[in-house]
Amino acid sequence: MKRLIATLFLLAGATLAPAGDPWIELPGGDGIGKGKHIVFVSGDEEYRSEEALPQLAKILDKHHGFRCTVLFAIDKDGATINPQVTDNIPGLEALKSADLMVIFTRFRNLPDEQMKHVVDYVNAGKPIVGLRTATHAFNLKNSQYQDYHWANKDGGFGRKFLGETWVAHHGHHGKEGTRGRFAPGQEKHPILKGIKDGEIFGTTDVYTVKLPLPGDSQPLVMGEVTETLKDDSKAVSGKKNEPMMPVAWTKTHEGSTAGKKARVFTTTMGASEDLLSEGTRRMIVNGCLWALGMEAKIPDKTNVEIVGVFKPLPFKFGGHKKGVKPADLLK
Repeated sequence: MKRLIATLFLLAGATLAPAGDPWIELPGGDGIGKGKHIVFVSGDEEYRSEEALPQLAKILDKHHGFRCTVLFAIDKDGATINPQVTDNIPGLEALKSADLMVIFTRFRNLPDEQMKHVVDYVNAGKPIVGLRTATHAFNLKNSQYQDYHWANKDGGFGRKFLGETWVAHHGHHGKEGTRGRFAPGQEKHPILKGIKDGEIFGTTDVYTVKLPLPGDSQPLVMGEVTETLKDDSKAVSGKKNEPMMPVAWTKTHEGSTAGKKARVFTTTMGASEDLLSEGTRRMIVNGCLWALGMEAKIPDKTNVEIVGVFKPLPFKFGGHKKGVKPADLLK
């Protein structure tokens, strides 16, 4: 009955959060994720995280039963999504009940009262999935959490917890795409289950990472730089692919208050257009399941069928659709 009521709300285009709340809630239901809560934190100016994360949440809710909360950078009007507002992501208190945080932010300068929820979550030793610009998630100024700043001497939140911070573009930004190639010996990793080598693709370029990755980081997918942004493009020749840079890896982090290790899956892919690739969607959804310790429940081919209307915009600074409210993304 709960699922039926939720479905009727969705069909009506209404938000499942209380009226006026600037985020969206999907209730979950039957499936391998029943009883689990995933909080998605969006907020970047370029790669349309405000489009990508709602779609991932809808997939994990509808096909797998996870309860999902999606948070956004919200304009000063308190109602509409504005990724160019870097100091406001309301609803982060949802992390208190989260089993997994999926973060896709870029250079956010959040006030301490909002940052505290992220820091508390990390310190509690809970799993994290980081997408694309999450490697440089925070650009904090005069914050009590300054050690999370992307350019901190140890690489801040990105390097310490996800495995890397911002370094540089390795592929030609906006001209060359990324094809995922399995790292040697990782073909049977649970995150790559149901994916063939070369099926992971994105129009976003490969990021530079400093090798080796820190700690127990384990590269899973290497980024083959392609000549164009088309998925059938040839690989570029020369040093950009000799060797390739990792574009997806696993690691662990240890929460300072929990004293236990949690799983982390990071990929420098994940822009909204990247999700048009079934292989990329499957890698990220499988990554969420693995981070939650649910690798034994990953099916032979995880259902990642697109839910609802999904027409992602090309990545571009200032290219977000104006006037969109969170509830609009439930359609």
